[in-house]
Amino acid sequence: MRENLNDLVAFLAVARARSFTRAAAQLGVSQSALSHAMRGLEERLGLRLLVRTTRNVAPTEAGERLLSNLGPRFEEIEAELAALSAFRDKPAGTIRLTAGEHAAETVLWPAVERLLPAYPDVHIEIIVDYGLTDIVAERYDAGVRLGEQVAKDMIAVRIGPDMRMAVVGSPAYFARRPKPVTPQDLTAHRCINMRLPTYGGLFAWEFEKEGRELKVRVEGPLVFNNLALRLKGALGGLGLAYVPEDAVQDLIAQGSLVRVLDDWCASFAGYHLYYPSRRQASPAFAVLVEALRYRRGP
Repeated sequence: MRENLNDLVAFLAVARARSFTRAAAQLGVSQSALSHAMRGLEERLGLRLLVRTTRNVAPTEAGERLLSNLGPRFEEIEAELAALSAFRDKPAGTIRLTAGEHAAETVLWPAVERLLPAYPDVHIEIIVDYGLTDIVAERYDAGVRLGEQVAKDMIAVRIGPDMRMAVVGSPAYFARRPKPVTPQDLTAHRCINMRLPTYGGLFAWEFEKEGRELKVRVEGPLVFNNLALRLKGALGGLGLAYVPEDAVQDLIAQGSLVRVLDDWCASFAGYHLYYPSRRQASPAFAVLVEALRYRRGP
């Protein structure tokens, strides 16, 4: 019976990750041991549960049924085990979070830095990911997104203030080109694009003024999927960048970057922590949520 349970846990990891490599890393076992466990489970059941190719792994029809029926039950067991930590003197356990680079650095890290000295038995794992990650499928406890991107079936806790974006370029760049006055003027400029991993397309720069909303598809020599390289490109005079305002305030004040189209950059809902509504919060998760919760000033 114990062997069957271990093999079922292994199956769930592989079926969710669609990869023996990723599942083995999550479980802390070798790929060969994981593959052996899957073969043993399939032989005992007399059914093929996974289709393996050189590029990916996918559940068969029988595997999909087992995944959909077993997954929620194992999640309930894990939640109950996590809840037992309430009987400990202090919160303990590992919390896995996914967030973009900017949110991880500006919101998550300050809270973690304050929290961990007071709760030494709490372990926090933060994975920087720019896609709209399925936190249930990827086994995260919670994720961070902008308020407008949080799915309706999730609990959302505001963890940051409203935000604004900024369009910036270096003084050297504007020495060669006129400053844009309207968003449409950007089509005549070299811009640094951002690719969205979830959809594979380039992000359209969003603007709003006096109730009028515009999305502009820009072009330029550089495409990145992180903030740091977009800033380097702008500072190097290679193009205009569209970045969170707080990431460039000091650089603007120093004169390293010049801001344009300020009147077209409206504020929007900031970062929210989100997690499944059925999740039973462990004491460790509860103290993290409380540390992250955004409180407006007077």
